[in-house]
Amino acid sequence: MQPKHALLVAVPLLLFILLLLLMVFGLQQDPRTIPSVLIGKPLPAITLPELRSGKAVTLNQRMEGQAWMLNVWASWCLACREEHPVLVAIGQQHPELALIGLNYKDQREDALAWLKKFHDPYRFSLADIEGRAGIELGVYGVPETYVIDAKGKIAYKHIGPLSIRDFRHYILPLLGLTP
Repeated sequence: MQPKHALLVAVPLLLFILLLLLMVFGLQQDPRTIPSVLIGKPLPAITLPELRSGKAVTLNQRMEGQAWMLNVWASWCLACREEHPVLVAIGQQHPELALIGLNYKDQREDALAWLKKFHDPYRFSLADIEGRAGIELGVYGVPETYVIDAKGKIAYKHIGPLSIRDFRHYILPLLGLTP
């Protein structure tokens, strides 16, 4: 085999092997573990109207001194419908848990109807109609769940529908709750 011909075969073969290795490595990664630059940092100052009453609520002040969960959801979100029974079960199993909703880019009437139909697991929900709070939080899409520690810092971010397994494995220890 001539050196020129060997090079024509070796380069594509080497590129194929590198691409295959990248693909195998990529498939082993969990897409819900996209790192957030906000982990370990204080929750951004979020003041939004409460979904039911319309009264302005500042999360940092309202939840001060306790660990809690913030769940970003929307009535138009199919994955939120999949996740919702899990949140209801978590609320029933852990009534001491402060689970706060952030209704994202939704119509108030649609969100309230959705909660009435599927049950409301939240202590309260805030209405992020324009999505600005979502931008401050770095929301990739809905649903997303954040754990905020007692000092008001973001301790964890979960992308996608939350499962009972994920809740028990990742979130319960951060909240200091027992299964």
